[in-house]
Amino acid sequence: MTETRERSRATAGASTRSRAVRGAKDAAECAAEGLAQLVHHRLEGVSAVGRGEDDGWIVDIDVLELARIPDTTSLLATYRVELDAEGELLQYRRIARYRRGAQDQ
Repeated sequence: MTETRERSRATAGASTRSRAVRGAKDAAECAAEGLAQLVHHRLEGVSAVGRGEDDGWIVDIDVLELARIPDTTSLLATYRVELDAEGELLQYRRIARYRRGAQDQ
């Protein structure tokens, strides 16, 4: 009896973790949570979300890497996060680094 309960709990936990991402908002949330655990910097926001290969997602997230005074000289970075269809982080990489006050090129 106890063994059956433990199995059902394990199955329930696995099913909630391996659910399919239901849209761009869900993908952005999964990517932000995963990246925050890895880079340990404050996330500023999501700047892009799109479909990847094999039903996965690609999410660009802006991160505050170095806070400075004045704030316009702080260093930010954009990270590209790739998720599978279930929202598991497959890989990430920094694709840009810039000062907050710098204009887009």
